[in-house]
Amino acid sequence: MRSSLKDIAKELNLSKTTVSWVLSGQAQQKGISGATANRVMEYAVKLNYQPNLIARSLNTGETKTIGLILPSISDSFYSEVAREIEAKARECGYSLMIGSSESDINREDDMIRVFKSKRVDGIIIAPTKRSKVEIQRLIDEAYPLVTIDRYFPELTASYIIINNRDSSYMLAKHLVNKGCKKIVILTTNSHLTTMNQRKEGFEDALRESGISVSSDLYGEINFVHYEKNIYRVLDEIFNKVPDVDGFFFTTHILALEAFQYFNDKRIKPDFEFACIHEAPVFKILAPRMNVARMPIEEIGRNAVRLLIEQIEAARENVNVRRRSVETKHLILSCSLEFRS
Repeated sequence: MRSSLKDIAKELNLSKTTVSWVLSGQAQQKGISGATANRVMEYAVKLNYQPNLIARSLNTGETKTIGLILPSISDSFYSEVAREIEAKARECGYSLMIGSSESDINREDDMIRVFKSKRVDGIIIAPTKRSKVEIQRLIDEAYPLVTIDRYFPELTASYIIINNRDSSYMLAKHLVNKGCKKIVILTTNSHLTTMNQRKEGFEDALRESGISVSSDLYGEINFVHYEKNIYRVLDEIFNKVPDVDGFFFTTHILALEAFQYFNDKRIKPDFEFACIHEAPVFKILAPRMNVARMPIEEIGRNAVRLLIEQIEAARENVNVRRRSVETKHLILSCSLEFRS
């Protein structure tokens, strides 16, 4: 049978309020003696007391829980970021609730509403589509929020991204320096500012080198059923430009699917390659892949840090009847590795 505050209070001849203050860490603040606090804690341990977190959250306004919404848990990049976020959250005394939007805006909106109904203290999200209704609502409510990997520049929310344009520029410049003149760029989700930044960095490198940007070498992959869509796109590119000499991938997922295409079509992948982020399997499929490695640990740990800063500021704002959130923007550098 589960022990309760009432059981502890009755056994120690104390009020439930006193026991509650001790177990919530407010003994010193409430003027409770060390001896009394020790008695309560020792007896709670003896009973293996488990606090009613729902009741505590109603009392304190906090659940010590963070919500994390990602486009895909199966994506190695996002799963690694989730691991770092969970580790940092745990270090700071928070638990983590994770959900996958599957890049569906309706699902994403539903998850935001569910997390709010679960009274999470703040939300970290890698947003999906153009719709910003629920995210704007969070901002209007001064709800602690940090977006990662993606962001809406017109919204006043804290975000963490990488130096997309610079990383893409340097990778593309390297391919040009290797002698490539007909470089395919494969990208997706062009509505995302971050993806456009990668495309712009790629094109800047080509133009600076005197190479025209050809629409025949541009592949836009619809993310829904991208495994099938990439075959159609690559077929069209090779039909128009059979002497392709390089590939630039705006995401590691597209690189993996391209190598599946090469295998199925029996195309010897004798090209120069570059990719934003990497997958472990690149060591086997493309050991000469040039990559901009994402700073996963920095993204995860900084996301939690910025969110907790907002959570603590929100607590203070309630006390002084203010509703404002200071937004912070972090642009982190990738580490470049040239392997060819």
